[in-house]
Amino acid sequence: MTSNNKFYSIIVGLAVLAYLATALVDNQYYFFAGFAILQLMIMALAWNILGGYVGYVNFGSAAFFGLGAYAAIFVMEYFKADLFTQIITAGCFSAIVGLATGALTLRLRGVYFAIATLALLVVSETLILNWDYVGGAAGAYILPKRNPTVLGLLIVGKENALFGNYKELLFFVLCIFGLVTIVICRLIERSKFGRGLEALRDNEQAAESMGVPTLRLKLIATTISASIMGFTGGVFPYYMTFIDPISAFNLDISVNALAMPLIGGTATWLGPVLGAVVLGTLQQIATVTISSEINLLIVGLFLVGFVIFAPDGFLGLIKKFRNRGD
Repeated sequence: MTSNNKFYSIIVGLAVLAYLATALVDNQYYFFAGFAILQLMIMALAWNILGGYVGYVNFGSAAFFGLGAYAAIFVMEYFKADLFTQIITAGCFSAIVGLATGALTLRLRGVYFAIATLALLVVSETLILNWDYVGGAAGAYILPKRNPTVLGLLIVGKENALFGNYKELLFFVLCIFGLVTIVICRLIERSKFGRGLEALRDNEQAAESMGVPTLRLKLIATTISASIMGFTGGVFPYYMTFIDPISAFNLDISVNALAMPLIGGTATWLGPVLGAVVLGTLQQIATVTISSEINLLIVGLFLVGFVIFAPDGFLGLIKKFRNRGD
């Protein structure tokens, strides 16, 4: 069996396990914790497309996440759209915003680009705060549709349904999207596009002089990254059943999206996944045993420690120990 076949077999196996978990696990907290970790993982993978593969530090992850969430709210209120239409709309809208933002900011570099993305977050939150149609500062409640069906199949219900409740459905949806995101990142790494991004990260001026279309590659990377964040945001309101600008555009989202890849390692898709699983699990344990207020403290301590002692993250440490063994 080739490495590709093994990889896709594992992906399919994980998808099957995720569905079996919704049928076999009764404790709803596990779905809540799993949803939170999956959200961190997908945001970290999306951030890494621009921040890790290209080297452009993005502090605006929460903007694309929040705009995706509110795009979903808008089509729900205005068009009475179903859940899956909301999620697709969220991803597409964030992709458009990402493309437009990239066209305006990707000629900036270093700290100037980082500040521009942070400004996007502030502007986005301010606009939503003053838009009463989607709840404004007061927020909005989401009432999931009862007994939804797709192609005649009952999706959520107490009997003869694919899922017992919306929490299980949304956990499964996010799990599938997380696996798809991993596949996308792996394909990018192994493609000509990915090699172009790597050349940009190593030396953008040299890449330009060799004829690499640097701006086009950066725009594509930004659009893909933003769309993934938007899709993730589109699931968020349904899961929480309430959303307000403070939670949707929370700076914690941007900090976590940045920290997880740096702690796990930015070289491949495995780094953000590893960082999100380890730190996300620690955050959930801290929330249950101590307080959710120390979650960012945990992230901060890990981030400082890894920046100083292991700048290549968990993957760098693993590689170093393997080399010592050889």
